[in-house]
Amino acid sequence: MDLKLPIALHDEFDDEIIHSDALLDMASGAITDVRYRDHDVRAQGFPAERQDYDFTCGTLARAGRELEFRVEVDVVGRSYSVTPSELLELKGRAAKLFSQPPGGDSKPRPR
Repeated sequence: MDLKLPIALHDEFDDEIIHSDALLDMASGAITDVRYRDHDVRAQGFPAERQDYDFTCGTLARAGRELEFRVEVDVVGRSYSVTPSELLELKGRAAKLFSQPPGGDSKPRPR
């Protein structure tokens, strides 16, 4: 089964964040089709190569709900991915959050 979900990536620096859109392969954890917003990799380089680079995180969003997760960066390969353990945790958190009824909680509301 080929399940790729759209995600947002956030490369964080000392005083700046570079945002991008990508696809997360829920089977392998590979992150592909990265499209940077307001950042030209050819002219400005791969974000994680900068001296002031701190970390990268991802956001999976659906129906106004968001889940943030850790992203691994391979500077040499200029690629992003999610570790198997992080991917497993993300799948569980996503299933729980996105299966909740509108309103954000799964408890019955008083009448």
